[in-house]
Amino acid sequence: MEIGFIGLGQMGKAIAGLLLGSGHKVRVWNRSPEAVQELVAKGAQAAAKPAELGKVDFLLSMLANDAATRSVIVDEGVLDAAHPGLIHLNLATVSVGMAKELAELHRRRNIGYVAAPVFGRPDAAAAGKLNVVVAGDPATVAKAQWVIDAIGQKSWPVGDRPESANVVKIAGNFMIASAIETMGEAVALTRSHGVKADAFLDILTNTLFASPAYKLYGGMIAAEKYTPAGFAAPLALKDVRLALSAADANNVPMPFANVLRDSLMELIATGGGDNDWVAMAKVAARRAGL
Repeated sequence: MEIGFIGLGQMGKAIAGLLLGSGHKVRVWNRSPEAVQELVAKGAQAAAKPAELGKVDFLLSMLANDAATRSVIVDEGVLDAAHPGLIHLNLATVSVGMAKELAELHRRRNIGYVAAPVFGRPDAAAAGKLNVVVAGDPATVAKAQWVIDAIGQKSWPVGDRPESANVVKIAGNFMIASAIETMGEAVALTRSHGVKADAFLDILTNTLFASPAYKLYGGMIAAEKYTPAGFAAPLALKDVRLALSAADANNVPMPFANVLRDSLMELIATGGGDNDWVAMAKVAARRAGL
């Protein structure tokens, strides 16, 4: 079985490297060549253009946004070149509308399509510790399950409509961003009264909020560890906007999503575009004059 991988950002490169380390045959393509060469050095084969990967058995893609996904998968001929037995697993966080469009484009061509967005940062991806949210035709998912199992510690099926997995991922990222924002504001409050961030967060993340997300991001806030970015602020802003778009489509009020959007926009507008999204805490501190 040959696996193709398109999109070698931090997450994609980590996942493709994991597959290579597990002994799988992997062909890769990325718009910028540096990541490709890094994986070729580890045993991957390089594709000269995306359409070449339409001939593999399983294609994984992890592109930055809707526009990049449409440009590479559709406009650059991946689907047109794909053989009918191909199964495409889209690991990216795309909009609900894009997920529906991709499902229909694959269906017309008799190509398997599984939405498989992931929860986890690059270090978790490299260690095979991702949580994979999965949706698509059950028979297609069953055929691809071994690939899903190879990249994550657990898969979470949410139905036969691919967009279901994407809305779960979007909602999950909204919740993480909310946690970061509330911790940032709470730290600004306690710091203004003389309590150190690490002391406050040590209490809260080991009592009321003793969960992985709070512990991870609380530790980063306490250490003011904003770079290098495991998940950059512009990607987080994209995902919050996807949540707002999905909510707007079904008349679902999400007032706090607007707060998150504005915090991320402020972070980016004030020079933090290369920061991790946890740097929303820096915005909260600056607003408080800290």
